[in-house]
Amino acid sequence: MADTQYILPNDIGVSSLDCREAFRLLSPTERLYAHYLSRAAWYGGLAVLLQTSPEAPYIYALLSRLFRAEDPDQLRHRALAQGLTEEEYQAFLVYAAGVYSNMGNYKSFGDTKFVPNLPKEKLECVVLCSVAAQQYPEEVRRLWQNCGDLMFSLEPRLRHLGLGKEGVTTYFSENCTMEDAKLAQDFLDSQNLSAYNTRLFKEVDRDGKTSYEVRLASMLYKDPFLDSEVTPKLKNYEFRGSHFQVTRGDYGPILQKVVEHLEKAKAYAANSLQEQMLAQYMESFTHGSIEAHKRGSRFWIQDKGPIVESYIGFIESYRDPFGSRGEFEGFVAMVNKAMSAKFKRLVASAEQLLKELPWPPAFEKDKFLTPDFTSLDVLTFAGSGIPAGINIPNYDDLRQTEGFKNVSLGNVLAVAYSTPREKLTFLEEEDKDLFTRWKGPSFDVQVGLHELLGHGSGKLFAQDEKGTFNFDQETVINPETGEQIQSWYQSGETWDSKFSTIASSYEECRAESVGLYLCLNPQVLEIFGFKGTDAEDVIYVNWLNMLRAGLLALEFYTPETSSWRQAHMQARYVILRVLLEAGQGLVTVTPTIGSDGRPDARVHLDRSKIRSVGKPALERFLRRLQVLKSTGDVVAGRALYEGYAAVTNTPPECFLTLRDTVLLRKESRKLIVQPNTRLEGSEVQLLEYEASAAGLIQSFCERFPQDGPELEEILTQLATADARFWRDSTRTPLSY
Repeated sequence: MADTQYILPNDIGVSSLDCREAFRLLSPTERLYAHYLSRAAWYGGLAVLLQTSPEAPYIYALLSRLFRAEDPDQLRHRALAQGLTEEEYQAFLVYAAGVYSNMGNYKSFGDTKFVPNLPKEKLECVVLCSVAAQQYPEEVRRLWQNCGDLMFSLEPRLRHLGLGKEGVTTYFSENCTMEDAKLAQDFLDSQNLSAYNTRLFKEVDRDGKTSYEVRLASMLYKDPFLDSEVTPKLKNYEFRGSHFQVTRGDYGPILQKVVEHLEKAKAYAANSLQEQMLAQYMESFTHGSIEAHKRGSRFWIQDKGPIVESYIGFIESYRDPFGSRGEFEGFVAMVNKAMSAKFKRLVASAEQLLKELPWPPAFEKDKFLTPDFTSLDVLTFAGSGIPAGINIPNYDDLRQTEGFKNVSLGNVLAVAYSTPREKLTFLEEEDKDLFTRWKGPSFDVQVGLHELLGHGSGKLFAQDEKGTFNFDQETVINPETGEQIQSWYQSGETWDSKFSTIASSYEECRAESVGLYLCLNPQVLEIFGFKGTDAEDVIYVNWLNMLRAGLLALEFYTPETSSWRQAHMQARYVILRVLLEAGQGLVTVTPTIGSDGRPDARVHLDRSKIRSVGKPALERFLRRLQVLKSTGDVVAGRALYEGYAAVTNTPPECFLTLRDTVLLRKESRKLIVQPNTRLEGSEVQLLEYEASAAGLIQSFCERFPQDGPELEEILTQLATADARFWRDSTRTPLSY
C-alpha cells in the first residue's frame, strides 16, 4: 500500500452543501439564470483536468464511462464477486470521489498526488468486470492502458505538481524550466499579453533552436472572418534569441459549451449590467481575450447586490508553478441576507478601519472604492476546490482603479471547516472546548477582514506607458528606509508577473495578517455581535487557530525540494514564525508524547500578551510586507518572505522533525458533494445527494446526462493531441 500521505482514507469526511432554502426563495427567472450559469461553470470546470496532469482527462473519462453504465452499488456487487473486499471497493469509490472533487488526481489543497488505496490488479479487475467494459471493451481497455500505470505511480517527480524536475504540470510542456517560464513572462509583458489564459509549450529542433508556443484558451482556433483584438497578436515573434508563436484554441470544444450556456443565461439576466457582463465573458472565451474578460469584470463589479451572484473564467494562479496562469473556475450562489447585513456594516466602516493599518496613507489606494460584500450560499462551484471566501477580480489594474467584490461562502464555511472536538490536534486540553465553541464565529470575522481589508487594501506604485507615475516621487517616503521611493511597477508588469512564485502566498500572508491585526479592534467585533468576554474569546481563538494552522501547514512542505505546495498554508506557517520570533512567551510550540504513545505537539498562546507583544510584532511585519509590495521590491520581498518560510531543525521548535508528527496525525480535507439543477419543462429543479463517496459520484454522473459520452471523447482527444509534450512522464505516447 502507498504512503498514507498519498491516499485518501476510507473514512474521509464527506459533506453536502445545503442551499435548499436559498434556492427556494429564487423566482422562476432567477432559477433559470442560475441553472444556465451553473451549466456553463460545470462545463468549463472540465478544463481543469487538462490543467492538472497528463493522465487526469483519461482517469475522468474512465470513471465517467464506468458510472454511466451502472451506479456504484451495482458495480459493487460485480467487484465483490471478483474477489474484492468491502474495504477495497470503498477505497475505489473514495478515489473516484476524490478525482471528481479535485478535478484530477492531485489534491487541490496541497498539490499532492493521491493514488487508489487498493492493489492495481484489484482496480483493473473492477474496470474489466464492469458493464461499461462489456458494452465497450476496446474503449474501456484503451482508457485503462492510458492511465492505469500513471494512476498508481509514485515516482518522486510525480508526487507533486511542479515545474521541470520539481513535479508535474500541464500548464507547461515537460521540458520547460523555471528559466523558460521567466523568459515567457518577459515575452508576454513585452507584448502586453496576460498569462492568465495561456499554456506554454517548448520544442527544440535538430539544430538546437528553441521555439515556444503560447496558446490562448478560446473557442476559436483560426477564423479570419471573426476579427478581434486578439487576432493581431496571433503570429510569430523573435525574442531574445528564441522563437515565439502565439496561437489560440486551447480547450476549444469545452469553451464552446461554456459560451452556449452563457448565451442562454443572458436571456434571464436581471439587468443590463449582467447582460453586458455575460456578453464580454462570451467574447473572452470565444476569442481568447483577457481584455474582454476584464471588461466583463468591470460590469460585474458594478452589479451591486444581485440575488444570484456568479463569476467565471481563468481566475486563481495558485497551481501554476510560476504563479501567473489561472485555473478555470466558475461559481453560482445565492445571497445569505443575515450574514450579508454584517458584512455590509463592515464595508461601511472600511475607510475608517483602513486608517488603522500600519503603513503611511500614501501606501493606500487614493480612494477606497466601496465594494460589494455578501455572504453567499453556493449552488455551484466548478474547479479543483471550494474556498471559504473570495476577493476578485484578480486584475491589478481593475482592483486599483475600479474596485472589487468580496464574497464569503457561508454554506461552505458551515461544513468544510468544522472539526469535532475529539479530532482536534496540537491544542492543550483546556483550549479544546473554547476552540470548538468559537472557531466558526472567529473564522467568519477572519474571512471578512481577510477578504475586504486584507486583499482590498494597499496601493501598487506604478509608471504607465506614457511615463506618468501614480504617486508623488518627491514627497512619498519609504518608512523602512527613510528615503524616496526607489522602485515601482513598470507598464505591463503586475503583482503576479513580478513576484511570480511567491506572489500568491505573500499576498495571502498579508491578508491573513490584516485579519489578525484588525480583529483586535472592538468596533469590528461589535459589527459581528461580539462584546466583552465573548469578544476576547473570539480574538483568542482566531489567533490560536492561525497558529495551529501554521503548524498543520508543515504537511504541505516538501523537504526534498525545500518547497511549499500550498499558498495559504505557507502563509500561515510564516505568521507562526513571525509570532514565535516576538518572544516573551507569547507563543510556544512544544513536542510531546500523546496518550497513544506516539509523537505529538502542543501549541500554546498566552492570551494576556496578544496586544502587548503580538500586535507590535504583527504591525512591524505587516508594514514591511506592504512597503515591499507597493514598491515592487522583489529582491527584498523574497528575502523577507522566504526567510520566514524556511523550514529547519533549529531548536527549540525543530520544525523539520515536527513535520513528521504533523504527517502522523493529519486529517484529510473533507470532500464536498454539490447539488445539480435540472430543467423540467420550464421549471428548474434542485437535485440533492447524500453525503458519501457514492453520493458525490452520483452527482457527477447526473451532471452531464445528455452529453457524457461526447465530453469523454472531447477530453481524451484534447489530451491525446498534446500527449507528446509529456512523453517522459507517460513513458509511452498516450493514444486514444
